[in-house]
Amino acid sequence: MAMWRVFYESWQMECCGTPFSVGEEVSWPLAPMDPEDIRAWSREGEHDRYDGTVRFEGHGGRLPATRGRVLDIRLVRQEYAERSPGAHTLEPVSDTRLLTPVDACPKWFEHEEPRTKSGLRRARLATGVLVTLDVPGAPPPELRDRP
Repeated sequence: MAMWRVFYESWQMECCGTPFSVGEEVSWPLAPMDPEDIRAWSREGEHDRYDGTVRFEGHGGRLPATRGRVLDIRLVRQEYAERSPGAHTLEPVSDTRLLTPVDACPKWFEHEEPRTKSGLRRARLATGVLVTLDVPGAPPPELRDRP
């Protein structure tokens, strides 16, 4: 049994994804993450960890489908804030990522309206789901395999 951690971004699901549940078999195009996009999730006291190597890619060209069974789904929430008052973009706030177990991936993700704290806009966004996928006998994609 080969278990992969797959990050499925919210925009990919909201655009043209099909919601899925724990226990369901799926067939997804998967790609390695760019080195500059590698993210690390960990939760105090738990062994959840995502090393950022594999992601769902439904818009990146012709990738082969990888078939597997969904063993676990974690909703990924991240807090964002302005760097300075009046900034036009929000950036991730370190140590504010939360992983929440869910039975099914939502089609639409919650996006809290920006709020103000100390004069800076802040928002908590659901950025996607972290999926544990059982992919029997398959090695994960490597960076050199990136489309």
